Amino acid sequence: MTPRRARLLVTGLIAHGREAGTPDATAARRSISQFLTELGYSVQEHPFSFNAGMYRALPATGAILAVAALLEIPLLLPPALPWAAVVVLLVLAATIGIVAIRLARGDGGSGYRRLDANLIATRPGATVQVWLVAHLDTKAQAQSMAGRLVTIWVTAVAAAGLWAMALVRLDRAVPAAAAVATGVLGGLAGLLLTRGRLSGSSPGARDNASGLLAVLTAAELSADASIGILVTGAEEFGLVGARAVSREQPELFRGASIVNVDTVDDEGTLFVVTHDQKSRGLAGRVLDRLAGLSPVSRERRLPLGIMVDSLPLAQVAADAVTVGRLTWGTLKRIHTPGDDARGYHLVTAERLGERLARPI
Repeated sequence: MTPRRARLLVTGLIAHGREAGTPDATAARRSISQFLTELGYSVQEHPFSFNAGMYRALPATGAILAVAALLEIPLLLPPALPWAAVVVLLVLAATIGIVAIRLARGDGGSGYRRLDANLIATRPGATVQVWLVAHLDTKAQAQSMAGRLVTIWVTAVAAAGLWAMALVRLDRAVPAAAAVATGVLGGLAGLLLTRGRLSGSSPGARDNASGLLAVLTAAELSADASIGILVTGAEEFGLVGARAVSREQPELFRGASIVNVDTVDDEGTLFVVTHDQKSRGLAGRVLDRLAGLSPVSRERRLPLGIMVDSLPLAQVAADAVTVGRLTWGTLKRIHTPGDDARGYHLVTAERLGERLARPI
């Protein structure tokens, strides 16, 4: 059987990384725009700028946290003054806040600003009732998504432990073993944070060529004018594209439903992620439509440490969900150069697109 045009297009995109604001991302966006135009869609490019230096904040923050956590060990023990550990933690929190904000904003130079864009595709003259959404961009870091989740969890536990020990010290002596364990855990959290820096390039086969294939397959197969297509940019830099379009063109989404597709592996549980109570009905309809795509399909809330484009879009739309299928092994691949097409056939993503070609 001849592959669909959507599959041929997306397979070609996987050959290159698509980091937001780079020539590769621009070329990929142009190819998708041409594809949708040839299908009869009216395609609008929605440009925006963003700070590509935000990931510089993570190594700096991690280094500060690691040093401060290790310095806390002697401050938690006599003969240090009881309030010394609290003072240091307050200074640490203020310093990290200032450094993170300044670096995330790109203070100190304008060379980190980049231009990117969203693609908004509709049938001419149509009123969209359901927006199918997928992000175009990829990124590679020194740690995978699984590593990022572990980092967030360890950092949260370490921060809580440091504050708990400091507050206990105000009242009584802290056992030496507890002081050392808490300080070392804080140091480990800091080291893990330093691995959040950008490093190399990722083909982004699962994250998020799979989502693009599902959405573009639906666009290719559907003649229903009530379905619109939104391809976002700079998702990996903090949902920048989705935030920009929801802020600048909220009228596009009022009264409409959002079905975002992000990371659809060929194994694991198929999740429909909701953000609020009003999306439960949409989640149920989506699950009914996708029945049989995987052995296990279920609704859930967004896990701590993961962000998706439906989150800002849910603020302006009638309801919004994100569809994904993954395992812990998937999380260990994405955001790394190993997220490639070897051994991955995009079967579930294409079948998902077939199901989404009809109104939900």
